[in-house]
Amino acid sequence: MPKMMRAVQVSKPNGAFELVERELPEPASGQIRIKVEACGVCHSDAFVKAGAFPGLTLPRIPGHEIAGRVDKVGADVTEWQKGDRVGVGWHGGHCFVCNACRKGLFINCEREKITGFSYDGGYAEYTVVPHEAGVHLPEKLESVEVAPLLCAGITTYNSLRNSGARPGDTVAVQGIGGLGHLAIQFAARMGFRTIAISRGADKAELVRQLGAHEYIDTQKVPAAEALQKLGGADLVLATAPNSEAIASTIDGLKPRGKLLIVAAPFDPLKVSAFTLLSGKTIAGWPSGSAIDSEETVAFSVLTGVRPRIEVFKLEQAGQALAKMIENRVRFRAVLTP
Repeated sequence: MPKMMRAVQVSKPNGAFELVERELPEPASGQIRIKVEACGVCHSDAFVKAGAFPGLTLPRIPGHEIAGRVDKVGADVTEWQKGDRVGVGWHGGHCFVCNACRKGLFINCEREKITGFSYDGGYAEYTVVPHEAGVHLPEKLESVEVAPLLCAGITTYNSLRNSGARPGDTVAVQGIGGLGHLAIQFAARMGFRTIAISRGADKAELVRQLGAHEYIDTQKVPAAEALQKLGGADLVLATAPNSEAIASTIDGLKPRGKLLIVAAPFDPLKVSAFTLLSGKTIAGWPSGSAIDSEETVAFSVLTGVRPRIEVFKLEQAGQALAKMIENRVRFRAVLTP
């Protein structure tokens, strides 16, 4: 067993990613150590690089889309054994005792841990995580395929299945990126009439390949106008972090339709209260816990949902994140040790 491991860390705010050697971490009671086989790169990893997330301490190893195998089990862990296939997503652990946990709302835990933020994540050869953060993974998917499902996948799948929309309803997906290309696949396979919304005629063939029934090119027609011509949307899932583009879909909702936001734009969302008086609602969705990830992966295996990925080596983490931020990755970047 090696005594040291390679890892990519952030040492100071807005500093470069550093490829370093770290001492191999040991799992404490209630923890497991994972030999990382793949780790997805997410837009939110930029918060670690910026050193600008509440409670974040540096140096920190980012990464919260981890797929690998259990390498060592700490004391008092019963559900994991060495060699088990395991993943970890954004939700990195919970306290079990706060009111949210007592209600089973682990993602809203008052002491929630976030993988790659609260503790070191998956931009490394090994990582140590709380046992309850572990996701049981099937052997049917390669690690580079399953890693993005543990963040982009669970966020879109879990939001759709909890949105209140029913099979046959019209669901519009705003944005065709790392989240949107998975949301389109999930929506179509859940039995929704699926409409993709983006800019440019070149996207039309892609969205049909992903399963969309209709495509709205907002370079040709405003999103709301096009949605209304198609009968209106029961649900708009906002996956691209552009406040103006998100707000432009609201008038395309049916009365009592819902705008569900899973992207995180920096600019405020400008909405007329008048347009909400027909009963339209705006809500957000916060990913999910380990069991939600397991069910996301199971549905993906069952229905053939797959992320489209570009693979980078660990030492290319800076390049991978930069391409992700600049929307030059189609559609998820994944690191391998």
